Amino acid sequence: MSRSPLRPAALVAGLAALALGLTACGSGQVDAPTSADTPQVKIVASTDAWGAVARAVGGNYAQVQSIISSPDVDPHGYEPTPQNAATVGEAQLLLMNGGGYDAFMTDLVSASGNKAPLIDAVEVSRIEGAQEAAADDHGHDHAAEPTTGADHDHAGEAGAEPAAGAEHEHEHGSFNEHVWYDPAAVGRVADQLAEQLGRIDPSAAEYFRTNAQTLQGGVAQLTSKATEIGRAHPGARVAVTEPVPDYLLQAAGIANATPQEFSSAVEEGTDPPAAVVAQMLGLFTAQPPVDALILNSQTTSPTTDQVRDAAQKANVSVIQMSETLPAGTTDWVQWMNANLDELSAALNR
Repeated sequence: MSRSPLRPAALVAGLAALALGLTACGSGQVDAPTSADTPQVKIVASTDAWGAVARAVGGNYAQVQSIISSPDVDPHGYEPTPQNAATVGEAQLLLMNGGGYDAFMTDLVSASGNKAPLIDAVEVSRIEGAQEAAADDHGHDHAAEPTTGADHDHAGEAGAEPAAGAEHEHEHGSFNEHVWYDPAAVGRVADQLAEQLGRIDPSAAEYFRTNAQTLQGGVAQLTSKATEIGRAHPGARVAVTEPVPDYLLQAAGIANATPQEFSSAVEEGTDPPAAVVAQMLGLFTAQPPVDALILNSQTTSPTTDQVRDAAQKANVSVIQMSETLPAGTTDWVQWMNANLDELSAALNR
């Protein structure tokens, strides 16, 4: 469906080579000798998307548990259990997305009284608006927070710009909190994980740094692949039901033509105004229509069904991307690589 001209053979070959390389390497990690007595740092992540990143860095010297580890669970409205509270209370390192996405994790950490280091991916991401979103998420100014003697040690990057504190409020549209779809942000979180794990277990510090560097290699390959997809499809436009894949689209230079009011309403679980729905549907009847529709596979409604049907009727490619790891997937790099493959195939139609 792409409107781009014929692509040079070298460009197509380059995409194929990148796909093979990413499939082969995944996130990777260094093999290290272990035994039943080998100590493992207990890491608790809010979702398995971040759990996969933690596992890639921690490798054999980390035990990773994710509060949400099923594609059937929507993190936005998750209600934690007493078992979740016990799990968080035992953690030596905590990892959450932040930005209001997994507010349940903030509540669990607060209730547990656990003072273990907490990595907030939004805070670490350096994305524009991230510091403000992180401050809103925790109801105080992260940059001004002391690193000792507090409820827990925020393991964000030093030198963060101050942001005004505020009570937690999840405002979609002002900041896109799906930062695990941003390769650069994931790379920064990997570095933070290595640093914090090295402090907890200094004897394995070099091992953690090496694993983080390996993951950074996967990040670089993903970024290159995304760039090549964008170059192969100049002027391509897509529609999304929710802003989940936006950062990956930005990495590829693919325009998101979705009315923001539409994707924000769907994400909040409300019905978009009729005029906005009509604007969204018009993306598939326009000449030319958008090149693809990306559905959030974990959130469906009569409105998203209507949009999917309109796309299919217009012969627009429909693909799905999820918020948590798809069933059978455990590696973050391979997950994102599969998403890019789906995007490339859709644009190639």
